[in-house]
Amino acid sequence: MRTQVGIVGAGPAGLVLAHLLRRAGIDSVVLEARSRAHVEGRIRAGVLEQGTADLLDGLGLGARMRREGLVHHGIELRFAGERHRIDLHALTEGRSITVYGQHEVVKDLIAARLDAGDPIRFAVEGVRLEGLASERPAILYRQDGQEQRLECDLVAGCDGFHGVCRAAVPPGALTVHERLYPFAWLGILAEAPPVADELIYSAHERGFALSSMRSPTLSRLYLQCAPDADAGAWPAGRIWDELRIRLDCDLPEGPIVQKGVTGMRSFVVEPLQYGRLFLAGDAAHIVPPTGAKGLNLAVADVRVLAAAIAAFAATGSTDALDGYSARCLDRIWRVQRFSWWMTALLHRFPDADPFDRRLRAAELSQLVHLPSAARTLAENYVGLPLL
Repeated sequence: MRTQVGIVGAGPAGLVLAHLLRRAGIDSVVLEARSRAHVEGRIRAGVLEQGTADLLDGLGLGARMRREGLVHHGIELRFAGERHRIDLHALTEGRSITVYGQHEVVKDLIAARLDAGDPIRFAVEGVRLEGLASERPAILYRQDGQEQRLECDLVAGCDGFHGVCRAAVPPGALTVHERLYPFAWLGILAEAPPVADELIYSAHERGFALSSMRSPTLSRLYLQCAPDADAGAWPAGRIWDELRIRLDCDLPEGPIVQKGVTGMRSFVVEPLQYGRLFLAGDAAHIVPPTGAKGLNLAVADVRVLAAAIAAFAATGSTDALDGYSARCLDRIWRVQRFSWWMTALLHRFPDADPFDRRLRAAELSQLVHLPSAARTLAENYVGLPLL
């Protein structure tokens, strides 16, 4: 087989890229190691920046998001027994966020692509890349027991942190920047109405907590825990009790339908290109989830990449492709800074001394009493302008 762009990974990065390329008249094939059911069932992030929601609308993919998504104009911060609302809408001249699960976005993207007759090959095995430094790279894989070879002009590595694309780059060609955090999140999905109409971020002396939602009847809740915590050691009663303490409120309880522990790290590779391979999304970077930036940063990557590929297809010049990495990394590092800052501000570090704790308390106080500080948080939270 042959196509212009081979896309490895059917997550938000790969699927949005495929739709952007289709709009530009560029052929692509999407390869995914998991089944369609698995990909559509993965519960991940749920906060869309203003720019991400607008992009989905612009691609004609936002109808269900607009019907079922929850538009939020603010977030709430809780600390030291106080409650403060950050008015995102007022502080950013009318911008907002939309709460709409990543798996719902993926369902919409998959359905639209298949309805258009464009290929997504699920449950492929043994994916490997060849000829990345040449002008004719190829993706080899097995499907239904048959060996396949997909020849491309370009390869987009959108297959996540543990995927094969970044691993296919020769040793020494990439520089890795990484920071591991001394805590994790215990996350639950519960069949219970949200405790509030907007997200609640709580910096408690016992540890961080977050109240979010997926719908008016489905809550997504998180507790800071040890990085080696066993989710099985957290029965439902213990979870609800701890949430009540850290969020400082009564909670409507319901059956917990999903529970898991997620480690936290900051990770960036430079550059995002090797030959004709271009990395995007979690294959290139990971942010701690506190700032709700993972999906949104992936979408920002592929918007830049799609424009560069379109310029290459139209002119044969690689100038825009050669500039892809530097252009994306500027945004990536600014988002990393914001995500690191939110994480450091709201979590309890095990080695923090009284001086550290007083500094954190002072910064939280400044954030809610100094309009310029609140505006900086709001502008980053609703999302930097898409390039």
